[in-house]
Amino acid sequence: QVQLVESGGGLVQAGDSLRLSCAASVRTFSSYAMSWYRQAPGKERELVAQISQYDGTTNYADSVKGRFTISRDNAKNTVYLQMNSLKPEDTAVYYCNAAKGRLSRWGQGTQVTISS
Repeated sequence: QVQLVESGGGLVQAGDSLRLSCAASVRTFSSYAMSWYRQAPGKERELVAQISQYDGTTNYADSVKGRFTISRDNAKNTVYLQMNSLKPEDTAVYYCNAAKGRLSRWGQGTQVTISS
């Protein structure tokens, strides 16, 4: 079983930075594609960023390109989301996802709130 625990959320002002972490309790972490999603109130969950398990290739939502960076440390079983130049519209619950084949697991989410 894969268990994911997010941390690092909080309340910050527009223009500030935050780094989210997602720790995975699985021995084969390096074999999972890792992603960050977010869900704002009244909106559907959307993909923010993802990083490949094979070569570290990354993909980002257009709304965060140039501001957010996803990375992973396979030795620590952890994926990160560095968020810079935060905007009020980035306010959401951020979820970590681990995927391999048909398996997909979610963390419990961490709240990120950006004040203007």
